[in-house]
Amino acid sequence: MTDVSSPSRPVGPPVPNWTPPPRPSGDTMTGSYARLAPLSADVHAALLYRAYAEHDAVWDYMPYGPFSSAAQYHRWAREHEGQQDPFFYAIRNLESGAWEGVASYLRITPAASIEVGHINFSPALQRTRAATETMYLMMKWAFEAGYRRYEWKCDALNMPSRRAAQRLGLSYEGVFRQAAVVKGRNRDTAWFAAIDSEWPALKEAFEAWLAPANFDSDGQQRESLGDLTGLVRAASDPAL
Repeated sequence: MTDVSSPSRPVGPPVPNWTPPPRPSGDTMTGSYARLAPLSADVHAALLYRAYAEHDAVWDYMPYGPFSSAAQYHRWAREHEGQQDPFFYAIRNLESGAWEGVASYLRITPAASIEVGHINFSPALQRTRAATETMYLMMKWAFEAGYRRYEWKCDALNMPSRRAAQRLGLSYEGVFRQAAVVKGRNRDTAWFAAIDSEWPALKEAFEAWLAPANFDSDGQQRESLGDLTGLVRAASDPAL
């Protein structure tokens, strides 16, 4: 193919030898602190419901929930297990041994991008090494499978999610105004993403943060992940 790019006819740079990556296969992903397994209502729903019980705030920015009973959550899990998009994982915290959250891949478009979302960590999972490693494992799979773009979107009012996206090294890309109506309320959506050329440096940052040497005898981090990934981010969220 002739390269016709010129100041008057600009085109994007070639992407040689590119082929569309596979969709998530459902393989279990295991790290030092977290294990992700495809969501199963019969295996995970009762345990997850127990982890979320009496913590209705975890559902504030979700398009579903809170759930009034274990049976109601079980029905939700059965409806979503085995779907190809979104593809849900249950998350086991290997330090506690408990199933404590879910996350999914969604809007899976091999020719364009893959998104991480439906992230719902119970209070027991939040702010743990298992929570961070879960996000690392999902990002790792996506880029190593061949995806060129990894997206994170959240309600623009959800500041904890915006902080989390930036901490994980995803770059701020703006806010889509009136992007949806969720639970009868307007939702503006904040966009974040990482691209494949950033992955080697992000991977190094995650592995440095997760290393046992980064934590003291009380489990306190010596170096923050946000400081490590800040060297990679192309743009920071001005609201933070």
